[in-house]
Amino acid sequence: MDGILTGEGVLLDARPTSAATRLLAALLDLLVIVVGVVVLIVALGALVPNASEELSRIVFIMLLATVWVVLPTTVDTLTRGRSLGKLAMGIRIVRDDGGPLVFRQSLIRALVGIVELWLTFGVVALVTSIVHPQGKRVGDILAGTYGVRVRGAARVRTPVMMPPQLAGWAHTADLARLPDGLALSVRQFLNRAAQLHPASRVQLGSQLTTEVQRYVNPMPPLGTHPEAFLAAVLAERRERELAARLRAGQRDAAESSQLHRLPHGVPDPVN
Repeated sequence: MDGILTGEGVLLDARPTSAATRLLAALLDLLVIVVGVVVLIVALGALVPNASEELSRIVFIMLLATVWVVLPTTVDTLTRGRSLGKLAMGIRIVRDDGGPLVFRQSLIRALVGIVELWLTFGVVALVTSIVHPQGKRVGDILAGTYGVRVRGAARVRTPVMMPPQLAGWAHTADLARLPDGLALSVRQFLNRAAQLHPASRVQLGSQLTTEVQRYVNPMPPLGTHPEAFLAAVLAERRERELAARLRAGQRDAAESSQLHRLPHGVPDPVN
């Protein structure tokens, strides 16, 4: 399962991005670089109108080094793998373990990119990204990185609503915490129930209801629809977890204020 599972059964999307998406991001980055280089060349031409051939060669080499190595390494390191093109396309370059890029990995990707991106006009990188199951280019393979999508999870963040007819029962029922896998299955079922075949919808809803009932006491009123029961359990668990976090925050704040008080018997200063 690709992603991060939260306690409410929400799967945050962290799947590898496609070669086409990375290509579009690279083209956007290239456009920004070209505009920047043109502006820089015009500015240098205005500042040094009669530059010698040797000086022009040095400036050209420094410009290539900046565009090919210094700039991509700096941007990837400071933004943790999110250049302007990647930011626009909703992707990020991360380590194979999901962590942020470090300088060494950014430098490796930039150095390898001289050949696979610039000298071959991106053909090597495109072919490698299409063939590799995680969409990696050669620089990613050597650096131990890959691109992930950081968008697309908004559709599963819509909270499950409490059925009004079950609110009273849910507030007084004993609801144990559902296992992460079961909570995820229930939430996914409720999100796509309308798209299922009627027979499959009834079968899956009944099966999930049987599993969830082991964590609920007492049972809901007779005649409760399975989907309403499942929605009530998830909604009530969410509200209780939020309330518990709020109480914990208030308790921590109170304890923190006590720690900053003066010893017993010493009056606190008056502002």
